[in-house]
Amino acid sequence: MAVNLTIRNVPDEVVRNLRSRAALNQRTLNEEIIAILRQAAKGQVPVSLETLLEKAQQKREALDERASKLLAAQEEEHKKAAQRFEDLLSRPDLETPEP
Repeated sequence: MAVNLTIRNVPDEVVRNLRSRAALNQRTLNEEIIAILRQAAKGQVPVSLETLLEKAQQKREALDERASKLLAAQEEEHKKAAQRFEDLLSRPDLETPEP
């Protein structure tokens, strides 16, 4: 069963290049686009729920790792800021004189 697709906002340059390509291959623009889509879709297997879940888990692991590194870096910055604050408070030249 054939399906009609609509592609919006295709830049003029892309359309010109596709028309040139179609002319070189002695095809209509529509035939050329179908040939390109066929080539792009060649060898694709149907997507299964298991495959989607596996990919999502891989992305989650990568995100978890990045989040852990970010939190560790943030904690280190907080420790440095707290140490600088403690250092400032312990400076003798900043002590207030007693009345």
